[in-house]
Amino acid sequence: MDMLFWPLYMMHWFRTLPFLTGWFLDRLLGDPEGWTHPVIWFGKWIAAGERKLNNSANRFMKGTFLAILLTGGTFTGCYLLLLITRNIHPLLADVLITIGVFYCLAGKTLIKEVKNVFEAVERNLEDGRKQVGRIVGRDTSELSEHEIKTAALETLSENLSDGVIAPMFWFALLGLPGMMTYKMVNTLDSMIGYRNERYKDFGCAAAKIDDMANYLPARITAYLMLAVSGNWNKRMFLAEFGNVHASPNAGYPEAALAAILDCRFGGPHAYFGEIVEKPYIGTNERLFTINDLHTAIRVNNKTEVIMGMIICLIVALNLIPL
Repeated sequence: MDMLFWPLYMMHWFRTLPFLTGWFLDRLLGDPEGWTHPVIWFGKWIAAGERKLNNSANRFMKGTFLAILLTGGTFTGCYLLLLITRNIHPLLADVLITIGVFYCLAGKTLIKEVKNVFEAVERNLEDGRKQVGRIVGRDTSELSEHEIKTAALETLSENLSDGVIAPMFWFALLGLPGMMTYKMVNTLDSMIGYRNERYKDFGCAAAKIDDMANYLPARITAYLMLAVSGNWNKRMFLAEFGNVHASPNAGYPEAALAAILDCRFGGPHAYFGEIVEKPYIGTNERLFTINDLHTAIRVNNKTEVIMGMIICLIVALNLIPL
């Protein structure tokens, strides 16, 4: 019997405490309004670099330089800070990891914002449009009630990958520096990774880096969603619809939720004054109800818990370069 359970004896479960504490704080507090946040700093650095470099000729090279500088600088800076704090005292490094994990995860905030959209649209259409405008990049001024709910559910599935599973994935590979660098990559893409006239050259590298960083996490998210919801038999749905999205990654979690809810996402959307025709994901066009929101939230929570448990196991096995 001892031989059977010897791997458990070899695990260093105490090493999971910084990650677990940061994760618990995110589930407890979310992103409290008024608190400073690393993503705000990232956004200021990106905006400053964009103002300085996104002009005249060689925009592709300038944008590539900015993306590499900020991602490389984030990883190096976080690694050195972790090294310095560990040399001062290991507990100080653990506190830094806890704070970093707390700031890098967005599980509670994501669910809260989507709930707020459904509550707002029940009050009146204009409130729903304003509320969904907080979490999507498209023009929301003329959205119908169904389009508002669709946008919210699409965002819930896509950002489960971007805001929870992907940060955990990069923590598993490269510790806190990897997790924090992923947030920089994601912020770069959200600010300059567009295909419009202003950013199509300057933000090209940022968008490609984000695509690579999310390739595996998006697929892990989608398959975990199907598994925890009892819809594993619908995994071929991902093969059919996962890659029809303009993004090589966003379509997978959206397709998973469409399969779970037996609904249809996608269609035309307005971005920065331009109509973008997005392919449909799923085939059953129907109106959404509050039950769909509750189902989607349960799937999000279960997927996050399973991924978190996997990360704890990896940490306990001493496989992460913390």
